[in-house]
Formats: sequence, structure tokens, C-alpha cells
Amino acid sequence: MPRPHPSRCDPSRSDYAVIVALHERAVARDEPTYRDPSSGLIVQTVATHLARGSCCDSGCRHCPYVAL
Repeated sequence: MPRPHPSRCDPSRSDYAVIVALHERAVARDEPTYRDPSSGLIVQTVATHLARGSCCDSGCRHCPYVAL
């Protein structure tokens, strides 16, 4: 499972491991979103973005279309 691009989610965040685990669990359960542990906001999974088929330019955390 790809990790969030560092420009979208800083790996030095204290909750980074929790974010990755929540994302992996949501994808494994075929859930389109999960709740961010710090802000409580809803975050879309990479699978949701892939199903859309293109980037929406909203700066999404798990966007697979971010240029490396």
C-alpha cells in the first residue's frame, strides 16, 4: 500500500503511523473514507481517488496522482 506523498502528509507527524494504519484498514474493508485522528475530518482513501480516475486539485492526502 503506498504511503501518502510527503507533501500531503508529513511523515514526522506524531500521528503518522496511526494515519497509515487507519488508511490501510479502510482500504482493506473497502471503505471509501476514514476519520483523521487529529482533526476528525473525513479523508478519502487512495482507492476512492483511483475510482475517480483523475486528480481534483484539492490537495488530498492519499491522491495517487501527485507528481513525485
